[in-house]
Amino acid sequence: MTSLSLLGSTGSIGVQTLDVVRAEPGAWDVVALGAGRSVDQLVAQAQEFQPRLVVVGDFERVPEVQEALPGISVASGASALAEAAAMGEVVVNGVVGFAGLPVTLAALEAGRRLALANKESLIAAGPVVQRARQTPGAELLPVDSEHCAVHQCLRANDVFTSDTGMVSETGMKRVHRIVLTASGGPFRGRSRSELADVTVEHALAHPTWSMGPKITVDSSTLMNKGLEVIEANELFGLGYDRIEVVVHPQSVVHSMVEYTDGATIAQLSLPDMRLCIGYAIAYPDRIATPFGRIDWAELRRLDFEPPDTEAFPCLNLAYVAGRMGETAPALLNAANEVAVQAFLDQRIRWTAIPEVLETVLGDHDGTEADSLEAVMEIDGKARAAAEHVVVRQFDRS
Repeated sequence: MTSLSLLGSTGSIGVQTLDVVRAEPGAWDVVALGAGRSVDQLVAQAQEFQPRLVVVGDFERVPEVQEALPGISVASGASALAEAAAMGEVVVNGVVGFAGLPVTLAALEAGRRLALANKESLIAAGPVVQRARQTPGAELLPVDSEHCAVHQCLRANDVFTSDTGMVSETGMKRVHRIVLTASGGPFRGRSRSELADVTVEHALAHPTWSMGPKITVDSSTLMNKGLEVIEANELFGLGYDRIEVVVHPQSVVHSMVEYTDGATIAQLSLPDMRLCIGYAIAYPDRIATPFGRIDWAELRRLDFEPPDTEAFPCLNLAYVAGRMGETAPALLNAANEVAVQAFLDQRIRWTAIPEVLETVLGDHDGTEADSLEAVMEIDGKARAAAEHVVVRQFDRS
């Protein structure tokens, strides 16, 4: 039985991870659970799985949780998160946003296999995370459906280095490009003028995936795909000129790898994040539960089209930040979190999100990502700058 730590256990990824654990009895021993909110749900999970450690985001609620969980250690704070991340042989990071970065670093620096659903870790602190990936025993397996698909397509052709999980020098000569698929979100096919008055309710009505509000809004702007482009570069090391995006509304082809001889290898399944989670936590094996199995007699068509970067400029902004490198992706990610929250709070319109990002990115000073402290500093500055833009140009209050 493999020990497993799950951080962000009450979010979408966390809940689905526990579905996988239930579906494969005897495969994993959940030794640590952690969540920032939804304390009642966290307590219910801990009562079911009986971990050794529970980490609560709200320090004031620790006594309450401890009383509900006799015999289980309950803690709060960064050191407790790091302890939880080092406990399991496999660590699932389902924490949303920049707050997930310490979990990523703690797991990798402890030499654990990290099933990473927190894309901000790689986007905001790619150079820092890359150093942590060099820790003996450390493995990084992506949980995002697109990167999980790419990982499977690359793995099938034996192009990884044995120590980092990135594409090897030999593999670089075989791979022509990575193609990330995007559903297109709820506004696919609309022009920029038609998007001027979309509401929060409209943006949260994703046609394919069930995700949290922040990620769902990112999907509607194509920023989610832009961040995945940066993440793909950090994960596999191919460079931005060999990472492309295509809109695929059925979300059945989760991504593809084209090789130099013209062959394209794709991973297909019905949309179900439990397949990706199971792949990451069982690697190099596969689970026995067929999440996402396709009924080929029912699957009628697969459509593809180029992304409309005029209507959805966030995608191009991500390429710009990625090519700038160093702390530019961290700055873009932080500004985006502020802008998306401002939209969810109905302080700005949906079309203002890329305007905020472009303004903040245009003022980037080129700070190097040579330490975690540098990344955290640029994150704070970007959030303050984005909030300033929101208040100055868009706030309706």
